[in-house]
Amino acid sequence: MTLKLLAEVSPQELLQALAELQNHMLGYVKSMSLRCVVDLGIPEAIHLRGGTATIANIEADAKVHPGKVADLQRVMELLTTSGIFTATAGAGDGDTVVYGLTTACRFLVGWCNLSPMVPFCVNPLVVSSFFSMPEWFRTEPEATGAASLFELAHGCSQWEMVSKDARFNDVLNNSMAADSQVFLEVIIVDKGRIFRGLRSLVDVGGGNGAGTQVIAKAFPRIKCTVMDLPHVVVAGQAAARDDNLSFVAGDMFESIPSADAVLLKNILHDWGHDDCVKILQRCKEAIPARNAGGKVIIIDMVRGSANGDRKINEMEAIQNSFMMYITGVERDEIEWKRIFSDAGFSDDYKILPVLGPYSVIEIYP
Repeated sequence: MTLKLLAEVSPQELLQALAELQNHMLGYVKSMSLRCVVDLGIPEAIHLRGGTATIANIEADAKVHPGKVADLQRVMELLTTSGIFTATAGAGDGDTVVYGLTTACRFLVGWCNLSPMVPFCVNPLVVSSFFSMPEWFRTEPEATGAASLFELAHGCSQWEMVSKDARFNDVLNNSMAADSQVFLEVIIVDKGRIFRGLRSLVDVGGGNGAGTQVIAKAFPRIKCTVMDLPHVVVAGQAAARDDNLSFVAGDMFESIPSADAVLLKNILHDWGHDDCVKILQRCKEAIPARNAGGKVIIIDMVRGSANGDRKINEMEAIQNSFMMYITGVERDEIEWKRIFSDAGFSDDYKILPVLGPYSVIEIYP
């Protein structure tokens, strides 16, 4: 930093800039701390105590060693200042801190929550992929044989990894199931009309069927089918509880079972433009004409809805950069429209925002 800049910038501005840089350099400590408290069951423990707990309560419920309580307090302080927990002085004892759950933390507790996504997003196989970014940017894919950061780091694609690593397969599928379950509950309450009138639906890449079960329960007249890879389907069949839910193994690049509608929940953002076109062409072959009720329902991010909100802008940008680990991408409406057109779908699509950029898109043959 030049002396001129030091003279031009106030000490407060310098401090803010240093804090911003420090937060970027050590941002992973927040992620690791979040995974730690989820693995220890701390948010759920506070929830089960009625929403508040002292450090002594948390120590007992999470089975933290007494010699590590001071360190636990440091982690709780970090996650309090970063918006996961609240902290207030206990009644009648100024030295006692009572921890509570923020709105953000409530996504990690209860029956329908996103906590299984944390072990996936902060999984060693995923996180270590990003250590290869400089090499990945400087090397042609053909030179390494690796198309993605994950492949460069681990010598195989994420999809190949889940087929041979049962533990990672469980982590990924549990994450997908939690995400689908939560967002489909929200969608049915807010945008449930998209499923009305359907007699059949295929959920492509629906994993163990947790999200599809939400649809099957809300719309028992719809014959729901989950299509996924063989090893995923076996696990889903064992857990299925609905008579109107079935499973079929398949490859979405080859063919998709016929139905009134095809559902793609967080599928297309995993793939590049050409692969998305191929997937949608198979979807188009599986559904009837529009006047017979045929459509594809896409649940995915549509970037560009932040309207100047820095937090939302940053979230979109982080999510978009995160998807680089498997050469995925988050798209804006123009990019989506180009894919729909190239796959042979009508220009008369509908984008229905659910939570900001998280949207339902209906496209028609």
